Amino acid sequence: MKRILVIGAKGMLGRDLVGTLRSSFPEDEIIAWDVEEIDIQEEKETVTRIRDLEPGVIVNVAAYTDVDGCELNGEKALSINAEGMKHVALGAEACGAAVVALGTDYIFDGKKGSPYLEEDLPNPLNVYGRSKWKGERYVQELAKEHLIIRTQWLYGRHGKNFVASILRQAREKEVLTVVDDQVGSPTYTLDLSRAIALLIQRKVRGVFHVANSDSCTWYEYARTILRLSGMEGVKVVPISSKELAYPAVRPAYSVLNTEKLKRETGLTLRPWLDALKDYLSLS
Repeated sequence: MKRILVIGAKGMLGRDLVGTLRSSFPEDEIIAWDVEEIDIQEEKETVTRIRDLEPGVIVNVAAYTDVDGCELNGEKALSINAEGMKHVALGAEACGAAVVALGTDYIFDGKKGSPYLEEDLPNPLNVYGRSKWKGERYVQELAKEHLIIRTQWLYGRHGKNFVASILRQAREKEVLTVVDDQVGSPTYTLDLSRAIALLIQRKVRGVFHVANSDSCTWYEYARTILRLSGMEGVKVVPISSKELAYPAVRPAYSVLNTEKLKRETGLTLRPWLDALKDYLSLS
């Protein structure tokens, strides 16, 4: 029996991931830690707690993911997303564990115009992207056994997300405004969790892009959510990112190429539309 430690276990992804790992690895011990058990911003505490637990695999999904919040509080973003990841990697090395780190499409600038490959050069446009990219580099430098999984546009049953936000707004307003100049792939945390479990099972190392298939704009995504929920009477107006004037700049096109995942594991995540239908049927 081995121990798999999930850090950030109470978050939207973390909760699905813990459940998936427990069903995928019934003979192993799945340890679920969140801020009550560990503060990854504290190096000594993080290294000591991980070393004492002696897990075989550590999956860190703890992060400061509020993109605009990161822009306004860069120190906090770096402390959690970069230094926190560094401390987890140091803890892993202290006990010989493998590290699985969650990355983001926001490390890219969105100017390529076609889906991003794992080897494409990052050029983040915002503090969130820069902090996550720095965290990736720490993992690559400090942890011999590492797996970095970049994903995007997450939604799930256990936290705040775009789908829930659109449905809430649709109940309160007759007209919604949604940006129509950013393209990505909405990714269901349950599908992502199953992919993470498979990658751990296969003991794959390196960098992988994992996201549901196909892509859309936020505007197209919102309209689809309302259509599938029988709320087509609510009008959705497309607007530009500039009109929103958010603190953080977002990449215009950050679709991730997942061919490496298919090539090395045989897995392709289902189209985002199919995943969304499943999510809505359970909501």
